[in-house]
Amino acid sequence: MADGGPKAWLMLAVGAERQHGGNDGYDDDPDVHYSWDDTVPNARTVAVGDRIVLWDKEAVIGASVIEEIETGHAEKILYRCPRCHGANIKRRKRESPQFRCFPCSDTFDLASTRIQRVETFRSRHDANWVDLGRCLDGQTLRSLCVSPKSQLSMRPLRWDAFADALRRVGRTRGAAFLDEAAPWVQSRPGGHRQTRVRVRVGQGGFRERLLATQGPVCAFTGPGPAAALEAAHLYSYATVGQHHDDGGLLLRRDVHRLFDQGDIAVDPRTLTISLREELLTYPSYASLQGQPLATKLAHGQVAWIEKHWRQHRPGAC
Repeated sequence: MADGGPKAWLMLAVGAERQHGGNDGYDDDPDVHYSWDDTVPNARTVAVGDRIVLWDKEAVIGASVIEEIETGHAEKILYRCPRCHGANIKRRKRESPQFRCFPCSDTFDLASTRIQRVETFRSRHDANWVDLGRCLDGQTLRSLCVSPKSQLSMRPLRWDAFADALRRVGRTRGAAFLDEAAPWVQSRPGGHRQTRVRVRVGQGGFRERLLATQGPVCAFTGPGPAAALEAAHLYSYATVGQHHDDGGLLLRRDVHRLFDQGDIAVDPRTLTISLREELLTYPSYASLQGQPLATKLAHGQVAWIEKHWRQHRPGAC
């Protein structure tokens, strides 16, 4: 970026409220993914390995490193001012008529519409997500951008200045964690890819059953707060399409992501943790190497663990 620091972005994440170019908004889930399309400035400039900081106009939400960008195509309804045909219109929450056009100041209830085919993008960044607890306000965040007066929903951010701002409010560990994670993410095979994602119907109930039977324990790192634990499938849910109660474990979010990628696995012969070599350079993960699981496995779970091992460690079988 402009100050010589890593490439970073300040991204506006307010779900359906995030309108751009007279569209209906985006399906943001801030701590997991961020969506946009090619009608948004900087759409194709954002890349895997970039740091992202999400905010809601009032304060920071959190930050992460982009692990993956899924691309696709969709048909999108675009709304236009019936008077000047401009796209810079907004729905008003409490006033009538419901639309206002900013270029010409016209107000109206019915906008002109057209359907446009767009290229879609969705970042995946949950493994390294850092919740920043609204520790920086909107005015501060704007001042840290390369162009402080920018109105773009995705605007370049001066990362080194942002990290300094975090340190001033006692959030030094957050910036340091992301600086450590970024080189590992960038070294992974990746980039933009096209994908189709199966919706995980019933995921909430699956997690509740695991909590009831296993307690709030990450199978790899030990006891932890339930809010930090996710229901991890020991198989590809996208392929199988259903939840098997003997096919899941509770895992911490970052460990879950690494397990899905095969960077962390369980040797079925010893039921001990096995890490890929590149993870051994990170002390917080290296300490897990060769350790037994913190959760006792049922027979069915061992069978799924063995299949996972054969998939990701074929040379070790």
